[in-house]
Amino acid sequence: MLKKLPFIVLLFLSFAAKAQDRPIKIIDEQVKNRLFLYAVNENEKDLDVMITVTGTGFRQSKAKPRLTRIPATSKVNIKSLIIERGKTPNYEYELVVNDSLSRRALKRPFELVKIEAKRPILIYLTEKCTTCDTLIASLEESIYLFKTEKLSDQPKMEAYLTKSLANSATPLESLTTPILNLGGKIFVDIETYEQLMDKLKEIE
Repeated sequence: MLKKLPFIVLLFLSFAAKAQDRPIKIIDEQVKNRLFLYAVNENEKDLDVMITVTGTGFRQSKAKPRLTRIPATSKVNIKSLIIERGKTPNYEYELVVNDSLSRRALKRPFELVKIEAKRPILIYLTEKCTTCDTLIASLEESIYLFKTEKLSDQPKMEAYLTKSLANSATPLESLTTPILNLGGKIFVDIETYEQLMDKLKEIE
């Protein structure tokens, strides 16, 4: 297991805070004598990011830092450092983040990443659910992280839903729609991915 390398965020410019809902993350990965820094954009919009790295125990290109396009929900190798022989790299960085996209920003290969929705998505599975598989398949193709649990493995939740739906038109034992927990709120009337996205917007 690679030892996590220390870093310090020196500066996050004030205008950058308005450029995204979630901060750009910088993660590192060491491969032999190189340390790759990746910018992870967990927002649903493209951003331009410029990183300036300082520190000890490594060498880097002397070229002037430039803005790099980090597409929505993606991970991009934004900087490569060469580790000096026998040294332990210690780096600090400054970030500039801009949502006013520049035509001159570098375009690099990127890897899509999954992100949390504004409300965590948890699907309780029941034996009679007829649309769960379709909804799960759509979520698997989406940008969002989600979890599934068998309702039978959650006796407290099962008892709560049994009581809550006892006098409804569709009691729990007859329910064929997914049971969704969206950040602590329970919904039994969502069948499709589109309905789920609309509901998430409503409860933001």
